[in-house]
Amino acid sequence: MSDYRPTEIEPKWQKIWEDSHLYRAIDSDPRSKAYILFEFPYPSGDRLHVGHARSYSALDALARKKRMQGYNVLLPMGWDAFGLPAENYAIKTHTIPQKVVAENIEHARTQAKSWGLSVDWSREINTTDQNYYKWTQWIFVKMFERGLAYSADLPINWCPSCKIGLANEEVVDAKCERCGTVTERRNVTQWVLRITDYADRLIDDLETVDYLPKIKAQQINWIGRSTGTNVRFSTRHSGLDPESSNSVRSKSNLLDSGSGAGMTGFIEVFTTRVDTIYGVTAIVVAPEHPLINKLIESSGDLFLDSVGTGHAPSSTDDDIINEVRHYVESAKRKSELDRTDLSKEKTGVFTGLYVKHPLTGEKLPVWVGDYVIGSYGGGAVMVVPAHDARDYEFAVKYNLPIKTVIQNVGAGFIPPSDDPIEGRINATPTLVFSDYGVLVDSGSYTGLTSEAAMTQITADLATKGLGSSAKHYHLRDWIFSRQHYWGEPIPLIHCPKCGVVAVPVDQLPVKLPEIEHYEPSSTGESPLAAMTDWVNVPCPKCGEPAKRDTDTMPNWAGSNWYFVAYVLAQKINAPTLESGDIFSANKDLLKYWLPVDTYNGGMEHTTLHLLYSRFVYKFLFDLGVVPGVEPYAKRRSHGMILGPDGGKMSKSRGNVINPDDIVRNYGADTLRMYEMFIGPFTEAVAWNPAGVVGVNKFLHRIWKLIMTSKADDDSNTDFLLNNLVHKVSSDLDENSMKFNTAVSSFMSFINEVEKTGLNEEQKETLLRLLAPFAPHITEELWHQLGHSDSVHSQPWPKYLEGVKSGAAVTIVVQVAGKVRGMLTVSAAEAGNQELVTAKAFQMPKVLDYLSGVTPGVVFVPGKIINFVV
Repeated sequence: MSDYRPTEIEPKWQKIWEDSHLYRAIDSDPRSKAYILFEFPYPSGDRLHVGHARSYSALDALARKKRMQGYNVLLPMGWDAFGLPAENYAIKTHTIPQKVVAENIEHARTQAKSWGLSVDWSREINTTDQNYYKWTQWIFVKMFERGLAYSADLPINWCPSCKIGLANEEVVDAKCERCGTVTERRNVTQWVLRITDYADRLIDDLETVDYLPKIKAQQINWIGRSTGTNVRFSTRHSGLDPESSNSVRSKSNLLDSGSGAGMTGFIEVFTTRVDTIYGVTAIVVAPEHPLINKLIESSGDLFLDSVGTGHAPSSTDDDIINEVRHYVESAKRKSELDRTDLSKEKTGVFTGLYVKHPLTGEKLPVWVGDYVIGSYGGGAVMVVPAHDARDYEFAVKYNLPIKTVIQNVGAGFIPPSDDPIEGRINATPTLVFSDYGVLVDSGSYTGLTSEAAMTQITADLATKGLGSSAKHYHLRDWIFSRQHYWGEPIPLIHCPKCGVVAVPVDQLPVKLPEIEHYEPSSTGESPLAAMTDWVNVPCPKCGEPAKRDTDTMPNWAGSNWYFVAYVLAQKINAPTLESGDIFSANKDLLKYWLPVDTYNGGMEHTTLHLLYSRFVYKFLFDLGVVPGVEPYAKRRSHGMILGPDGGKMSKSRGNVINPDDIVRNYGADTLRMYEMFIGPFTEAVAWNPAGVVGVNKFLHRIWKLIMTSKADDDSNTDFLLNNLVHKVSSDLDENSMKFNTAVSSFMSFINEVEKTGLNEEQKETLLRLLAPFAPHITEELWHQLGHSDSVHSQPWPKYLEGVKSGAAVTIVVQVAGKVRGMLTVSAAEAGNQELVTAKAFQMPKVLDYLSGVTPGVVFVPGKIINFVV
């Protein structure tokens, strides 16, 4: 073949590789293993895109290099096929999800194979296969049995148009991703997983893994561990011990009936700065706080207008309740992200209620504010305007007092005035002192440092039963229910007699029935609720009539253990399911392959997916069925590919690049190399059509160089090639991942050697070095040079220390460890063991000792060859 024709050579080699099982990973092989993982795709209607090609091509190049270095490489692929993307596409096309998913997987698989990925396709998995989701359900059942799965009435994002609950990831700019309607918050009974039980381990175990610092920071910040103090602000009468049995509750006290997150008669607040407690001038509770629900429902009760003093209901009270009610309704229409946005103005409404300061006894007003979230810190905060910028903003807006109680140890701090009016007039945000310092105007604690005061105040509050040291997390338990159709059925049964009962593991999987109307129902329930034949079943415990749970699992369920499933794929995909626990039955296999050595994915998945999968893996570790406490030894991320206009690719913008077009017009090797050349792997980059053409021209030059060039015996070529080996080996590494500079180095090398040409050895070295990047053209050229085996089975080229421009290489020749001579060879020859051995055997002093003997050989390329007798 005289011309480079990718459309002819690429399909040919793809079939040969697949038929020969060239990329099959071997279980429990004696070689060192390398488990390389990229995130498996959703088989949506848009199929695979250039973003997938960037990650997959780069990780494939890394996998190919590792194989050439002698590793037993596992590079698997599968399909994250349950969840919202597939369901949305099915609804859009009026096709049942089962059919849509099967078609899209077929198309995406064809795409992936056309890119020449060295995937072990014998381990392909599909999260919608019942043999797969049997084990997804098994994990849930085990969590339920151990109390990690529980039912709770929780606020969720609700779309009033679609009449369904939405996960946070399904809400974009406070609107339903499906229809664009503004969402609201609504309480719905949900199944929840106790991920918070693992919060400390999810932070602390990050010390044991190699993640990019920004990825570790995302994990830590999302979990949001804080240590501080729970402070109880009493809602009972002045002068009475809150714990005393003689306390007489007034029917006027709305708060006495248990509005706090813990003890009756308290609002409990979590704070990391209890040293500022003497500066508290109000309490703000979340709109979903139990106190607010009680207040709204209490229009006929008495108000508590001060601690210990009640009054009869009045029109003013009714006005307050109505204002609170309207405020809460408004808050329901806001997303949690919108409510906690620090850049937005803080709002609130006075509830008409008061609590008592635990140390001073003074009366503090209770406000409701939507910037406070009900699921964090008890759903209440103490307002300390002089020492928190957010509180200062709130206090100035609503005319609350500002009290300075922490003084900067250094000079130059002028606190806001203690006088409420003067303080609001003269204070500015720059006067808010949020650092640690020395306490002032803080009773007996005045003069203590912040650190000492926090310890002492916490201890004193604990002695009085009004506080305790505490640890809180931004992380919330994981809402695991969805009212969709296309997901794994939750394997629970509701029995009037026995309560909630898990489906016995020997009856798994609970199969998702095919239904005609899979669209969201008007009732807000899953469409499965209408499948009476499926819903109505006998209780596994008592045999009485019972009902299946009709919620399904979220998008994340199948992806939380898929990296384990790849190891077990041939067991999972077997016609007959293994009896018992598939994990315990294959412990040795799991121990060999896990943890994943290198995991790459998008930055958008380095928070929730990474966190959820680490949690599930830790649970499996606690069950004793997987090795080690972390699933991924190394996590890296890649940047997004933007459209040629610099914007995010979207059909509406008209800037989407179809990778199929690139393969059709230029070949897969061009697509792969351009995706790696386009820019730094971790950064977002814009697509440049001219760059695609440039890479394609480069591959044509490679073809011509190998097929037609002859060397001019320019000794500098060995030097240049040796440097290229060093550069590419360094860049194509799981720690650096500098794919773009590696490709650039190839281009620079070709510019240097096109005129002088390459000899046969130099051509072979270049092809071996280029093979991971452009597997098809290198395989074809390798065979054009007369080889019958695959270039991808060759050893990775070795960098030779000390090779200089124009210099030969001297190798020390030893027999039984003693020097018998020096051998001078070219730099190209210095790494070739067979050639160096043959030349050394021709040396007289070597022949004297080795005549008639077959020695062992220890070879250090470019330095020493030692014949061991």
